Amino acid sequence: MITLALTIIYNMFLKRFISLLPILLGIVSGYIVAIFFGLVDFSTVAKAGWFSLPHFQVPFLTYHPQFYWGAILSMAPIAFVTMTEHMGHIMVLNKLTNQNFFKDPGLNHTLAGDGTASIIAGLVGGPAVTSYGENIGVIAMTKVQSVWVLGGAGFFAIVFAFIGKLSALIESIPGPVIGGISFLLFGVIASNGLRVLIDNRVDFNRKRNLMIASTILVIGIGGASLQFGGYTFSGLAVATVLGILLNFVLPAKAANEE
Repeated sequence: MITLALTIIYNMFLKRFISLLPILLGIVSGYIVAIFFGLVDFSTVAKAGWFSLPHFQVPFLTYHPQFYWGAILSMAPIAFVTMTEHMGHIMVLNKLTNQNFFKDPGLNHTLAGDGTASIIAGLVGGPAVTSYGENIGVIAMTKVQSVWVLGGAGFFAIVFAFIGKLSALIESIPGPVIGGISFLLFGVIASNGLRVLIDNRVDFNRKRNLMIASTILVIGIGGASLQFGGYTFSGLAVATVLGILLNFVLPAKAANEE
């Protein structure tokens, strides 16, 4: 909570260039506080080398690709989650930048890039690289929207991945520090999502809108899951698919709203 409080203070009261760094300052400040409370373990930093090659997986060299239908069937519905999340992020970016990315470069291109990046990352042993709400939260807080800045950040992230001690230092950041920042960043993207609803004047007096939103919120946030045979589908996947179905099935007006 200290990290969260300090980040809010930095974001609200700092000026000029330093006002663009509330997230970084919040993490550094929270890290220093965590050191005084004995929450930081520097042993991994001391053991890490200065140069460290990331552990890459190379298809047909370090492993042989195989199809695991159980994993495929369990993960496939999550694609709906990432696609709807991607669309939501684009909508928020449209509002933040006063542009229409659904037209230029087009949703088909952004989704194709999103999926292609995740496929390549998976083939070399990396995590999914879909769009992330934390990044959009940073854009919303700092108002820095330059693609050159984002590209530069990506470049330095790749370079830093080869510096073993820096990677170990980042891994040593305690959970409470990351948690405090995550609260704010996820909260910002959620708030901007509400802004989209408000700007588009979504009427929650209409039972259709109320039923769809309520169902998605309870199932998605409540941690519900669906077990079918030997497969388990997460609450996010269930909520997304159910929301899409309700959007197609429910009429524009309830019978008693005619």
